[in-house]
Amino acid sequence: MDPVVIGVICLVAFLILMFLGIPIPFSMLFCGTLGVAVIKSPQVASQLMVSDLLNTFSSYTLTVGPLFGLMGFVANYSGVGGNLFNAINAFIGHRRGGLASATQLACAGFGAICGSVPACISTMSAVAYPEMRQRRYAPQLAGTCIAAGAALSVLIPPSTNFIIYGLATDTSIGALFVAGIIPGILLTILNILAIVYIGKRHPEWAPLSERKPWKERWVSLREGSLIEIAVVFILSMGGMFAGYFTPTEAGAVGAFGVIIVTAVTRKLNFKKLMSSLLAGVRLQAMVFMLLACANIFGRMFTVSTIPVVMGNFVDSLDVPRWGVMLVILLIYFLLGMVADLLSMTLVTMPIFFPIVVDLLGYDPIWFGVIISMMIAIGGITPPVGTGIFLVKGCIPSDNEATLSKLFAGVWPFVIAAALATLIMLAVPTLCTVLPELVYG
Repeated sequence: MDPVVIGVICLVAFLILMFLGIPIPFSMLFCGTLGVAVIKSPQVASQLMVSDLLNTFSSYTLTVGPLFGLMGFVANYSGVGGNLFNAINAFIGHRRGGLASATQLACAGFGAICGSVPACISTMSAVAYPEMRQRRYAPQLAGTCIAAGAALSVLIPPSTNFIIYGLATDTSIGALFVAGIIPGILLTILNILAIVYIGKRHPEWAPLSERKPWKERWVSLREGSLIEIAVVFILSMGGMFAGYFTPTEAGAVGAFGVIIVTAVTRKLNFKKLMSSLLAGVRLQAMVFMLLACANIFGRMFTVSTIPVVMGNFVDSLDVPRWGVMLVILLIYFLLGMVADLLSMTLVTMPIFFPIVVDLLGYDPIWFGVIISMMIAIGGITPPVGTGIFLVKGCIPSDNEATLSKLFAGVWPFVIAAALATLIMLAVPTLCTVLPELVYG
């Protein structure tokens, strides 16, 4: 049987297993190993499976993920995100939609030391959501702005998605971190503009709040964890951008720094530290297994020659490269509507990465930012927007916050993220200018 046909059959089998509820890593492991066994031999398949699993779980480079993950979970459990929201809210919360805008800025700041969407959602759902609902904000805005704000964590360094993409494609993680700064700021601005639009169209969704006195504002600013965030970011990200640390070393410095800073300020105790460690272990075990199985599945694609066939097909088309890129983005958008896009990205990367980088000539750093943006869109797009489901899971007591209302209210943020993606497609230098300045 033709290797291409076998590869397609394995891909279809993977999708069937995934939709049947089989865990994605195991689905990739089974279909990838089976495909290599049929195309090559069972001996080759077993050797590849064992070597890929062992190499992944023993990789020094992969320790960058657990270290930055620990940094984020310590920040989460110590309450840094909540303090940051209170500080920003004190200054702009009285404006129409101000609480939602404060949530966006708090998510951006928290993302600078967190890099985790679930951690950001759990923090803001506990702090920002009750505040907004107390001020009579509609759940269509209160819940969706948290999901959209948390999606900023996939762009603002240290993004977990950048780490996974860099490891999967052998792209500089440090350069990806730098590349995400301007797009992260751009998406933050567009999200705030979306909130302004919602406030004008549905003023009842975002009632005006009372203005806090300046004394209360300065107190909240002093207690708002701004110093902690600045210290940790400068220690880890600044040291890495300056060339003092590798990404792995920056993760270690950041994790150690946030532990020390939060302990000194008495925001962290032993119980919170243990909770952070356990949450980090659970998350990274999943990530490691996902990466290992994605490598095996990717090898199946390689031996099936599907990437070569797809590349030749694209090369034969009389279509400008931006047209091909739009089709690829549309595919990722549709995938994000029905499945976890991070997993789908790892599945499709062996196909699309050679096409985008080698054939079309796009910068791999730029493509990494674009992929992260598509993951951000997929996280809030119905019917499988995981960010929306996470928000719903964090606010079970609010019966008015139904999934239908949340998904109905999220579309302005989806449009904002799509607009940001098109801007970066039209102006790639937004993603590449900072990496070129820092790394040359």
